[in-house]
Amino acid sequence: MKITWLGHSGFRIEIGDQILLVDPWLDGNPAFDPADRDRATAGATHILISHGHGDHSGSAVKIAQDLKIPLVGIYDLISWWSDSESVEGIGFNKGGTVMLGDVAVTMVAASHSSSVAGDAGPVYAGAEAGFIIAGEGHRIYFSGDTDVMADMAIFQDLHKPDIGILCAGGHFTMDMKRAAYAARKFFDFRTVIPCHYKTFPLLEQSADALVSGLPGVDVRTPEVMEEMEF
Repeated sequence: MKITWLGHSGFRIEIGDQILLVDPWLDGNPAFDPADRDRATAGATHILISHGHGDHSGSAVKIAQDLKIPLVGIYDLISWWSDSESVEGIGFNKGGTVMLGDVAVTMVAASHSSSVAGDAGPVYAGAEAGFIIAGEGHRIYFSGDTDVMADMAIFQDLHKPDIGILCAGGHFTMDMKRAAYAARKFFDFRTVIPCHYKTFPLLEQSADALVSGLPGVDVRTPEVMEEMEF
């Protein structure tokens, strides 16, 4: 299995017979080099979107149209895109699981908000969510944008994820210290990968507090487009 950080909260996950793009914000992302676009998206089979905010969904429709692959996410947003943008969609909801080839994706709760930009301001885009992605003997918890939640204890009990991809930049989500607390309190991760940081000055620029807060855990802080093998 390979996981590649695409900057901000975007990831390319090569797992089982699938290549998943998760929240791949490529257009306008200051952390992502447009020259890497083809390499980032090559062979992708599905696009998972955690919520509607532009720094997560802003490139989704264009990539889906270009590659002719489905968008996967909360029913409300995916249904709207399917009707308005003529893209294939797999819409489901929290607690539901869809099989993408031999990879199981379960939608779980997050604590945030979800909207897309409209002419008169933000437009409702369905609820925010996270994902449990299971395949090749691994279970990845992708938090999406969230704060610490007691629900995380349920995710551990039901799914026992060994890899946590956690938002940790602060201001809009939990910061490094809160992400470390969540990982210690609720999970038994072997590996933690922080995201949603360094992109803008407003966000945390270092993962040091996460690393120091998780002794004994393999905390990986890759560069953008660096492949991590598991």
